[in-house]
Amino acid sequence: MSTKLFVGSLPWSVNDQQLEETFQGYGKVLSAKVIMDRATGRSRGFGFVEMEDSSEATNAINALNNSELKGRTIVVNEAKPRS
Repeated sequence: MSTKLFVGSLPWSVNDQQLEETFQGYGKVLSAKVIMDRATGRSRGFGFVEMEDSSEATNAINALNNSELKGRTIVVNEAKPRS
């Protein structure tokens, strides 16, 4: 079963491909998406990564939460469903 992760505090310069590459070392990435502002077309500073295996997702959270990506400390945790 796949697991969706929330990735916050992303540097403005990170794109979908760079986000995917950051997580690939921890398992199979099904999708990686940096959320963009509709009005400006710029990054909103967060994104989502979907990983194929929940244990790989847990490893990615443990390794990447509070780690540095392009000079910013990122936050990684399991995405919560919209309410």
